[in-house]
Amino acid sequence: MSMLDHYLDAVEAARRLRTHPETVKRLIRMGKLPAIKFGNKWLIERHVLDQFAATYIPGPGAKRRLL
Repeated sequence: MSMLDHYLDAVEAARRLRTHPETVKRLIRMGKLPAIKFGNKWLIERHVLDQFAATYIPGPGAKRRLL
């Protein structure tokens, strides 16, 4: 198992949160979702995303989100 198996990119994180990848990137830029930049991708630790998802409430545009 490689170190990267412990991380999700913004697209995978968005699927888990049932939101758009740009929303995930915005949450990262705002400092609400801890992540690291690896090349041109943001990577979020799986356990960090699980903790975040437990309290995440989508905003008003949630009905337009991608699944």
